[in-house]
Amino acid sequence: MSSRWHRPEHGDVRMMGVLNCTPDSFSDGGDYIDVDAAVRHGLAMQQAGAAIIDVGGESTRPGAVAVSEQEELARVIPVVRALSLAGCPVSLDTMKAEVMRQGIAAGATLINDVSALCFDAESMAVVAGAGVDVCLMHMQGQPDVMQNAPHYVDVVDEVCAFFEERISACTAAGIDESALLLDPGIGFGKRLEDNLALIRNLGVIRQRFGMPVLLGVSRKSFLGQLTGSDVSDRELETAVAGAMGIAFGADILRVHDVALQKRAVQVASAISQPSLRSDASLA
Repeated sequence: MSSRWHRPEHGDVRMMGVLNCTPDSFSDGGDYIDVDAAVRHGLAMQQAGAAIIDVGGESTRPGAVAVSEQEELARVIPVVRALSLAGCPVSLDTMKAEVMRQGIAAGATLINDVSALCFDAESMAVVAGAGVDVCLMHMQGQPDVMQNAPHYVDVVDEVCAFFEERISACTAAGIDESALLLDPGIGFGKRLEDNLALIRNLGVIRQRFGMPVLLGVSRKSFLGQLTGSDVSDRELETAVAGAMGIAFGADILRVHDVALQKRAVQVASAISQPSLRSDASLA
């Protein structure tokens, strides 16, 4: 099975730049609610090394309140269209079928759905009909309550079982396996120990399904649990967790500070696949 999102045989793991067009996201809420500011930031992240920009108009942080379809459309479609017209690859972070439909028409080439196409009954058909890539994420519960009391007997087995079911549903709906990416959903209905176990076992997930694995750890609360750092000061923790994720098998990292994290990705990519890197400057 071939996917454009598998880790390159030669080179660095790819980065997905986070662009939250929201007033209430956990890290940068309100920074890019203005369309022009959002587009400038998206293009800057592409210039800094992001392979794709992930545009979202509804916060999915723990305790987040849902927004209407019209509000989400107003936030994201102008940004998706402007970035696409500027030649910037765009991913759309949404759970709503109509937002997916209009986002794809505006130029989005990947749908990043935290509900793994479960939230909206029409989303599967939209993605299958458009032929775009889709990232299936695992989440226990819904954003407003997912961190109330998450519980697992074996988090890796349960996440893999979820992916098996969603992959089967996608292929039955006409979505090609080569279009699928998997995201274990760090911080989405997970305890600290669950997050750590999933990062350690990224290779298990990757080998079991043969699909690219996306890892999103950037600035997340489990990092603050480990070090006591505030959300505004977690780039070092993000770099370490991302580097470990690369060593364990991540194909793509979802990050906020692309320019800074690129340096960590370059080092981690070189160390984790030394036989593939012959650049004398790394000696």
